[in-house]
Amino acid sequence: MIGVFDSGLGGLSVLAALMDALPQADFVYYADTAHMPYGNKTEEFITRRVLEIGELLVAQGCTLVVVACNTATAASVQILRATHPGIPIVGIEPGIKPAALASATRRIAVLATEATSRSDRLARLIREHAENVEVRVVPCPGWATHVEMLQLNDPALATDVRARIEPLLAQGVDRIVLGCTHYSFIAPLLADIIGTRAQLVDVAEAVARQAQRLAGDFAHGSGRLQLQASSCPQNLPAALPRLGLDRIIPRVA
Repeated sequence: MIGVFDSGLGGLSVLAALMDALPQADFVYYADTAHMPYGNKTEEFITRRVLEIGELLVAQGCTLVVVACNTATAASVQILRATHPGIPIVGIEPGIKPAALASATRRIAVLATEATSRSDRLARLIREHAENVEVRVVPCPGWATHVEMLQLNDPALATDVRARIEPLLAQGVDRIVLGCTHYSFIAPLLADIIGTRAQLVDVAEAVARQAQRLAGDFAHGSGRLQLQASSCPQNLPAALPRLGLDRIIPRVA
């Protein structure tokens, strides 16, 4: 069984890519909804939650774990790997490298939570993969909460998104990296604003390919999906159609 977790609904965007890549695998998805968002939490708090959720998934028999949260990956994936050295653990990081390689203007932006935007891990990614590229890191407080509350058509969200994106486009940014899995569900709104002036960079499919390489025998199961949460687990299946994830519903156990 493959365990996938996030602070809330955002990691469902990664789960969908994983299920497309591994249609026979059994999955358990854990949303830490009692403690979301992670973006405004301390690194110590996030690490404590990551270790607790990791223990929970391993205890349920997960033999591969996907940290489907940029903030949790940045804060704690190395500690989680050290705690479970015998289990492959896949993290998710902003697509700095593909964005930098593809940028024609040599100007890219990263949309991220507050915690990710100030993380050492993001700074290292930028140093290693975007040395000769101008990188604008844009904290986006509140966006993940809008997704959690399924307020994707809220005019206030649209206003805030436009206010953050338009200056980037005016500065010549031509690649915009989604640095939080929640933001994948805001992609249609972003695309309407961006048009042909820039391209979005999402790494969910790259994460799925990595998990596919590591899954081995665990890629074969009965194709079941268990949805779990630290608070209000009944909200998870109800959210799937509203997030455009109807194709997942038949596999929910």
